[in-house]
Amino acid sequence: MAEQAESLATLAGRALPVLGTDGTETRIDLVGAGLGGAWITMRWRDAGSGGIARVLFSAVSDSGETVALAEEPLGGDAFAWTGRLPPDVAALRVTALSRTSPFRLENVTIRRRGRLGLVARAGIRQPGLTAQAVTWRVLGLKVRARGMIARALAHRAQTGYAAWIARFDRITAAERARIRAEIAGWEAPPLISVLMPVHDPDPRVLEAAIRSVRGQLYPAWELCIADDASTDPRIPRLIARHAAEEPRIRSLRRAENGHIARATNDALSLAGGAYTAFLDHDDLIAPNALFEVAAALRADPELELIYSDEDKVDARGRRFEPHFKSGYDRELLWAQNYVNHLCVVRTQTLRRLGGLRPGFEGSQDHDLLLRLTEGLAAERVRHIPKVLYHWRAAAGSGTFSDRALARAEAARLRALAEVASRRGARAERGAQGFNRLIRPLPEPPPLVSVIIPTRDRAELLAVVLDGLFARTDYPALEVIVVDNGSTEPATRDLFARHNAEPRLRVLPAPGPFNFSDLSNRGAVAARGAILLFLNNDIEVLEPSWLTELASIASDPEIGAVGAKLLYPDGTIQHGGIVLGIGGIAGHSHLGLPGNAPGYFGRMGLSQEVSAVTGACLAMRAQVFSEVGGFDAAHLAVAFNDVDLCLKIRAVGYRIVWTPHARLVHHESKSRGAEDTPEKRARFEAESRVMRERWEPVLRADPYYNPNFSRAAAHYRL
Repeated sequence: MAEQAESLATLAGRALPVLGTDGTETRIDLVGAGLGGAWITMRWRDAGSGGIARVLFSAVSDSGETVALAEEPLGGDAFAWTGRLPPDVAALRVTALSRTSPFRLENVTIRRRGRLGLVARAGIRQPGLTAQAVTWRVLGLKVRARGMIARALAHRAQTGYAAWIARFDRITAAERARIRAEIAGWEAPPLISVLMPVHDPDPRVLEAAIRSVRGQLYPAWELCIADDASTDPRIPRLIARHAAEEPRIRSLRRAENGHIARATNDALSLAGGAYTAFLDHDDLIAPNALFEVAAALRADPELELIYSDEDKVDARGRRFEPHFKSGYDRELLWAQNYVNHLCVVRTQTLRRLGGLRPGFEGSQDHDLLLRLTEGLAAERVRHIPKVLYHWRAAAGSGTFSDRALARAEAARLRALAEVASRRGARAERGAQGFNRLIRPLPEPPPLVSVIIPTRDRAELLAVVLDGLFARTDYPALEVIVVDNGSTEPATRDLFARHNAEPRLRVLPAPGPFNFSDLSNRGAVAARGAILLFLNNDIEVLEPSWLTELASIASDPEIGAVGAKLLYPDGTIQHGGIVLGIGGIAGHSHLGLPGNAPGYFGRMGLSQEVSAVTGACLAMRAQVFSEVGGFDAAHLAVAFNDVDLCLKIRAVGYRIVWTPHARLVHHESKSRGAEDTPEKRARFEAESRVMRERWEPVLRADPYYNPNFSRAAAHYRL
């Protein structure tokens, strides 16, 4: 970040001074620039970003209030923001979103925008909203009109994969020159050994695979090929020809076919690099693949595992079905090998583990990753959110896993069973043939204190109480209903009907509705080792739901766990919370059919998330106390659950969402929508608190790929 201190933004060709840097942020001085309340377009380049934001611009007012400027990627490394600066703007703050992904700002320019040009631009993006803005402006309601214009200008259409490639994934001549110049300045770049087991591929696809390595922009590589007794005589001839032409290619030929694990291990015996990459004999790596890996290693030499996004490529070279992946997610990796390609491992570690294990064919790479990551700190794993690997899906090029799916699934489950047994857990076949790890409950099962804030709406509360007492099989629970001033006779009658239920306590808590305060009061009164915060509009579907939540919440690594919540029509209401959606946070896979697999099967698999909803949130009482509970002073209603989860993650715990605890959530039926001026004002105030407290975190959810749209958490470009 410090290297940016000499960079200057320009306004109409005039340089704006940099106020200085403290190592994490830089400020560009706007005092005297006459930009208070002005509509502007700011453009900049972040060389090497590939359209992924690595920096956050914020407008800073005289009072110290900050407003984040939501960048728009324009293609390549270019970004822009168009909007109205605060009337008392004093500076632009430039903040790095990640310490592991340094940015390189270039050509920051600021241009004033005229009213007609803004309206025309907004009209192209959202004509209906722009027409409303013009109407309000004519009626003299300037503030409302400005807000609508700002929303129209911020609108970005989603795009298809081909359009995304054309805009963000083309390596131009200038980019190639930049990469080569950067590499030239490196001292002792790490050698990367690429392992390629080969057995009777189409010679044309093998030729393309080898050419993709030889065409790397990064020069410090070696290609280690093990021919696994190919029967086609053209294969050894092709390998020999390339080895004769390129001294960085090393090869051997096995006397008999030993399948992919043995062949890969033989290729590993040739490797001299500090890191090892895996490449199938019919796949391709992008020209910048090894450069991106080496850059990650230079930023953090302690890494053990690096992986990238990937896609598929057909016989005509058409790219399709991209997999834009999560950051490191131990929970998801237990279920499926989402890491897959491109995968790079420290060679010393790979050899210590014994390489790939024969007998796990079809899931040999998943088995390796499960063994590698067992006990590995998350900081030693790095995800590169760029498509660096192209998995061939041409006819005749099917993988072993495609041809022997049942055998591959059995191998995958056996690999997890070994890891699970060392944790006292067990492995089962889960959705779509993926794995499911089932944690044990402590003996005896811990008491779960279910905390339900409520005010009247007896017809809803009756459903949730019936579900807890009559349709839940968990053996140790108490229910604390925090009564926020109920007055209706039906509520009194409901409490009276449950007078004889020893597991129920009603805790009076009159006063204005404050979900955080009510929940905190319930937590103080709770006796259980596990707290379950539950809305009064939840409906139980399955007896085992609470056992699933309690078993995960009991894991000392886990700070909180959330459930799969469905709307009454069966569509998904909560699949975990994604940060940055709509500016603060939003629910994953919202509105999809409840039985839909989701993005690469995610809605059927347990996974880590940044946050889960407070409508059904389980955690150990000790963790709740450690982080100070809900923020009743500043987040009475909205985002208190997100804030709590972010505090939990900040002290080192993981947050898990599980699809194996399903409930119905009649969302907002008890409290109503944010549809009054008072509620909207409160919501805006709570939104400001979240932005001021967590803005850089909100803009960089580690479990949601940065190439995805933030308009909704639907995993779309």
